[in-house]
Amino acid sequence: MNKWTSSLKEAISIILTALVLSLVLKTFVVEARVIPTGSMLPTIHLQDRVLVNKFIYRFREPERFDIIVFKPPVSIGQQDDFIKRLIGLPGDVIEVKDGKVFVNNKPLNEPYIKELPNYRFGPVKVPPGSLFVMGDNRNESFDSHAWNSWLPEKNVKGKAFFRYWPLDRLGSFGGR
Repeated sequence: MNKWTSSLKEAISIILTALVLSLVLKTFVVEARVIPTGSMLPTIHLQDRVLVNKFIYRFREPERFDIIVFKPPVSIGQQDDFIKRLIGLPGDVIEVKDGKVFVNNKPLNEPYIKELPNYRFGPVKVPPGSLFVMGDNRNESFDSHAWNSWLPEKNVKGKAFFRYWPLDRLGSFGGR
């Protein structure tokens, strides 16, 4: 075998290995997402690029204030994945009144929201196996308060944890 054929085989091997690794990473570990709406303003802007940890919930349960990516409930008639903040866990009682979100009769401290909610909702109890999610842009978000159904826990795909674009807003965002 000549040197050129050997180099070509090596290059093909490297490319195939990289493709398989990237497919495995995207499927099971981390995925890049483009944000299609302003429902998470001011935390995440329209067209921001974020990374989603797809394996974290194999090791721990979702926590209040996590920013999650999920498949929406079938009953709301949407196909594309959503990104929202996790507010209510199974068994929590959720109510929105007087411009505040209450969980189990205690108002949440929400320095991350765009503006106070201008609607009333609940009180409702989050059923077992379900979650209650809201966008940070409370008055412009199609979220749990607007659905006539709950988010099944099994629909959660991962936790958004890092913004990589635009560069002037590069960085992580935790639960709060």
